[in-house]
Amino acid sequence: MRLLFFFVFVLSASLCQAQEVFAVDYASRADVKVYVVDYASRADLKVFKVDYSGQASGNEGLWFFTDYSGQADKTIFYVDYESQADLKIFFVEYKGQAGWNSNSKKHLMY
Repeated sequence: MRLLFFFVFVLSASLCQAQEVFAVDYASRADVKVYVVDYASRADLKVFKVDYSGQASGNEGLWFFTDYSGQADKTIFYVDYESQADLKIFFVEYKGQAGWNSNSKKHLMY
């Protein structure tokens, strides 16, 4: 029973840590193609850049940008046009502003 609980705990913890990201140079290497919109209301996700990886838990728009792609849970590529994007984001100034506007795209960052 303890072993089962341990595996469930480890699996759930790994699913929650999907907010460490790395920006790649080519779209073919990205997990998610993102477009940065001009207004928060037009975004699927409002993102706040955190300073430490430990602050990037959960899937609520708190992103930590890693130095290497191997450290990241998700790789992203910034596209030039909104129509090319899987996910539209807006960078916010305060941590409390981060979050999803559209839950339909939430699965992209798990």
